[in-house]
Amino acid sequence: METKKRIIIVGAGFGGLTLAEDLENTGYEIYLIDKNNYHQFQPLMYQVATARLEPSSISFPLRKVFQGSKNVKIRIAEVLGVDTQNKILKTSIDDFSYDYLVFAFGCKTNYFGNKNLEKLAFPMKSVPEAIQLRNRILQTFEEAVSTKDEDLQYLLNFVIVGGGPTGVELAGALAEMKKNVLPKDYPDKDFSKLTVYLLEGSPNVLNPMSEDSRKMSRKYLEDLGVVVKTSTIVENYDGHTVHLKGGEAIDAKNVIWAAGVVGNTIEGMPEESITRGSRFITNRFNEVQGVEGIFAIGDIAYMTTPKYLNGHPQVASVANEHAKNLAKNFKLQLKNKPRKEFEYHDKGSMATIGKRKAVVDLPSFSFQGRFAWFTWMFVHLMLILSVRNKLSIFITWAYSYFSNDSTLRVLIKPAKKVKN
Repeated sequence: METKKRIIIVGAGFGGLTLAEDLENTGYEIYLIDKNNYHQFQPLMYQVATARLEPSSISFPLRKVFQGSKNVKIRIAEVLGVDTQNKILKTSIDDFSYDYLVFAFGCKTNYFGNKNLEKLAFPMKSVPEAIQLRNRILQTFEEAVSTKDEDLQYLLNFVIVGGGPTGVELAGALAEMKKNVLPKDYPDKDFSKLTVYLLEGSPNVLNPMSEDSRKMSRKYLEDLGVVVKTSTIVENYDGHTVHLKGGEAIDAKNVIWAAGVVGNTIEGMPEESITRGSRFITNRFNEVQGVEGIFAIGDIAYMTTPKYLNGHPQVASVANEHAKNLAKNFKLQLKNKPRKEFEYHDKGSMATIGKRKAVVDLPSFSFQGRFAWFTWMFVHLMLILSVRNKLSIFITWAYSYFSNDSTLRVLIKPAKKVKN
């Protein structure tokens, strides 16, 4: 009996999960390894941070996803390194031999070498980080009730660094909380001093999108009261003051960092396989340059094509298409058929700024406003994995739509054991 070839997939994000699902019940032995036992739906992370959705609504247990699988095995572990010569992946629970290894572990927050920002600013790349930020936001509102007027502006300044979809959507959500939620929750407190700043280094928010979408997203934000500063570089943050290039400063207790990503690294990979942003250089089959039997998909992969000379955008749709093409090639390999090169088909991009305010760019045209907002909601709802989660999110969104409110503002802090 011929032994099945083993494929190890590192990372259960969009790319890793899609690849494992597409290779389910095929002639390969699949190991899906992640440090968490769940897949997290990152595009809605900001709604967890602003208490619009529960963490469980955007988290999906991996073992539940693969309950009916005969060949996919889940392992929860930290990946420590790789021995490319002997084809062994080293993890915190065991060493695993592989025939093919697929890196799909994505990226982490990029602070561009600034240790103060790394220590003091709040990231939002994972569910635990989103919960941490939610607690911080809710705690800030509670502290505002008893804070003296002279200290209130510092407390109620929220500075979001990064004008991509995450920053824009978070800024809009906070501005809507100020308008719709805080007057109801705190009728005895004036929150008019709450100010949301959105800082972006490029000339526009949502800079990769169309001109119409860039303009309308900025207008939507400013209509909500967000202070938008473009062509603005953050130089430092000391825990009290955000220092901008050019000398301007903003006093703020809460700084949220959404300004960029850099690839996760792994020991044992040759330097010649890695390029800027710590991404792995791959060919059109997602094979990593300079090593045998190792592939990279999603944010961590740097693949140049005639259409994308500087690599593909680091978005979920690229990761999913990488995964689907690689899965097809693994299946073709079983049949001794030639593989197919990857070609990205851009289906468009979108972002929501607030209720009935969104922007959508499709390959041939763009649109904004109410219809764009409903489009954004429909697309994201369809991308959610389980029917239960789809239903939960739909009910929550429907309630919020009619009430301009949510019921999820519960401040849950980690328990501390008392030492004897």
